[in-house]
Amino acid sequence: MRDMFRGCLVALVTPFRDGEIDWPALDELVDYVIDGGVNGLVPCGTTGESPTLSADEQVKVITAVVKRAKGRVPVIAGTGANCTEKTVTQSQAAAKAGVNGIMLVSPYYNKPNQRGLYEHFSFVAEAVALPIMLYNIPGRTGVEISVETIARLHADHKNIVAVKHATGSVDGVSELASASDITILSGDDPLTLPMMVVGAVGVVSVVGNLLPKETSALTTAALAGDWKTAQSLHHKLYPLCRDLLRLDINPIPIKTALAMRGMMAEEFRLPMCKLEPSKRERLAQIIEKYPTTIGTRQRA
Repeated sequence: MRDMFRGCLVALVTPFRDGEIDWPALDELVDYVIDGGVNGLVPCGTTGESPTLSADEQVKVITAVVKRAKGRVPVIAGTGANCTEKTVTQSQAAAKAGVNGIMLVSPYYNKPNQRGLYEHFSFVAEAVALPIMLYNIPGRTGVEISVETIARLHADHKNIVAVKHATGSVDGVSELASASDITILSGDDPLTLPMMVVGAVGVVSVVGNLLPKETSALTTAALAGDWKTAQSLHHKLYPLCRDLLRLDINPIPIKTALAMRGMMAEEFRLPMCKLEPSKRERLAQIIEKYPTTIGTRQRA
């Protein structure tokens, strides 16, 4: 159950074209990252602009990714919401679509206390038999799942097996690894190697959309204890990882980079919008240093 939460999992973007989901572009992206050697796919997370997808679109995206993956790698679908009932409904729909696991973000805007978080995740875990990865990203949700709450959830529910640690804190990984044997994955590309040094076993990656081969190589080397190779790859990827998260709010920079490489339209759903021209120029300069097998073909 826990083996799928290991190595490089890619938080997939959701391509749009003319206001609709670009299904051919999504298929191409799935093939590209799998061919790059990633260990799993995570559609409909923050990077997938899930808040702007309708419930029907979300299920269709998840279904399309499962279908295109064809069992080559596990698919862990983002199904969390700030409503527990909706989270259960979306999780059950994802289960019917054939996903291997689900990722549940802490309820945003509501800002529940730790008891509320525990009861929310417990309710979903009891309603859905799939393996669950918690998604701890207080910068987007307004509330952090505490170490104590995560440890308790893992102890009380056999299907809560992993956590995407996107708090920006390496210390937090150390604290959690000391308190629980739950599987920990980095949720911040620039911190993947430091987090793996202290106990994480991989990453749910944004940059993996663009550079799946290199990102996978980093986690593979770290898991094998080849720290020299992992460190070299970390230093190579760090400038890009840093700027993809600092130039603007995710997923604006990564989708812009993919559009520059001809993989999809440079299109977002409001309130997400295009990168400012000066920042776009900076991004173009950065990605020139990272050749990929995508090429520069523009789709018609």
